Amino acid sequence: MTEPDQSPTPGDSTPTGVSTETTGALARLSDADLSTPERRHLLGRAVSGLGRGAGRALRGPKAAVSWATDLVIAVAPHLTVRDLETLRRHFDGKSGEDLADALIRNAARTTASIGAAGGGVAAVEWAAPPALLSAPVLVGVETAAIVAVEVRLIAELHVVYGMPVEGSASERASALLQAWARRRGVTLLQSGRGFSTILGSGLRKELRDRLLRRMGRNITTMGPLFTGAAIGAELNRRATRSLGDDVRADLRKGRSALQGLSDGPSLY
Repeated sequence: MTEPDQSPTPGDSTPTGVSTETTGALARLSDADLSTPERRHLLGRAVSGLGRGAGRALRGPKAAVSWATDLVIAVAPHLTVRDLETLRRHFDGKSGEDLADALIRNAARTTASIGAAGGGVAAVEWAAPPALLSAPVLVGVETAAIVAVEVRLIAELHVVYGMPVEGSASERASALLQAWARRRGVTLLQSGRGFSTILGSGLRKELRDRLLRRMGRNITTMGPLFTGAAIGAELNRRATRSLGDDVRADLRKGRSALQGLSDGPSLY
């Protein structure tokens, strides 16, 4: 995925009906170098750009998860994935397992900070009872932001292990979302036929089921004051760490298999 143009155009939207303001804010939230106030501001921007379509999230749990799935599908092609040289520069020259460790640790901290920011937004909402109706929207947006971080982590782990995900932005997004849903590396998955495959009933159900579990976890950020923020931050950190470890283990196997079939030089 190349550097996206995240400057929203009024009225502009993705094919799924999600505005570029929302996708740009969600993609930006995947960056690690943001403060909690900056993340809270971006979460607010993501919500403000939703428009009337966000009303779907208020129609019940199934509708809320389906709506969040559309958010995730919309943002995935807009994520920036760093190449190996850039990653090494950002992480003080680390390579191999040390670089993978740093990536996973950084992503876990990022999702923890999103949980803290989400809790802060929720705390404001609790002060205004009529706004409680937007709780499903806040949970959906927060979950989409967390998935964006984790999808980017999966893509960059592939870079570290010498197996970058190829194809168009939409094809890479499709493969990476499938990998996220299955907690595996793209190289060991059955190849899809582009971004449209994620909208197929089988693949979409996998993604929706995984999102349902993550949204259930993120409901903790709706707790009173900032108690929910602290709990949500820790749960996010653990979940991202676990996902990163699972994908890394799968990529190690894939790299070993590839090296067994090739006499080429080591990837490290």
